[in-house]
Amino acid sequence: MSILLNILTVVLIVISLFLILVVLAQKAKTDGGVGGALGGGMTEATFGADTGNVLSKATINAAIAFFVLSFVLYLGHIYVRKHAVATGDALPTIAAPAAKTAATPAPVAPKKP
Repeated sequence: MSILLNILTVVLIVISLFLILVVLAQKAKTDGGVGGALGGGMTEATFGADTGNVLSKATINAAIAFFVLSFVLYLGHIYVRKHAVATGDALPTIAAPAAKTAATPAPVAPKKP
């Protein structure tokens, strides 16, 4: 199960990077914006006149994949934690050391003459 969670985590990172790039490549509603500075014209040349529609669909699909995968990873980590507690593979609990009581005096260093 741990290997599957690691693979899904890598996929989530790739989707996150893709989502960032797609959002930055979009042309802003107003003139200029980051999309124009980072090659918004290049995306129009690549996808044609329907660039906004293609990038919008890619953004929506990547966002849906991001949220679904995040929720699946969350449920997977809960499952692994509950399973570890049930089988005894969880981390052991460590008791805190006893606090010093006021009855025991602190050691006193001898005075130099």
